[in-house]
Amino acid sequence: MTTKTWTVQLTLDERGDDTFADATLGLDNKLEIRGQGKSRRNPRDESEPRIGDELAAARALSDLAHQLLAAAATDIESKTHVPATSLEL
Repeated sequence: MTTKTWTVQLTLDERGDDTFADATLGLDNKLEIRGQGKSRRNPRDESEPRIGDELAAARALSDLAHQLLAAAATDIESKTHVPATSLEL
């Protein structure tokens, strides 16, 4: 049995009412997948930076997850020669 650990680095950058998140997953074969997310505070809302961080981070991680699924589908198709859309991922 093999245990692997993948680490995601999440970077948050606040600029005014906007928060940008960058989620990076580096894999053993040096492949890097990067997801991005953004949140924007309505200027009429009270400033609560943590909420913007949470939204931007969640969106970046969601983007990363979708890209990881797409990479897996491409790898499956290259091995099976069957479109991944007909398989359950």
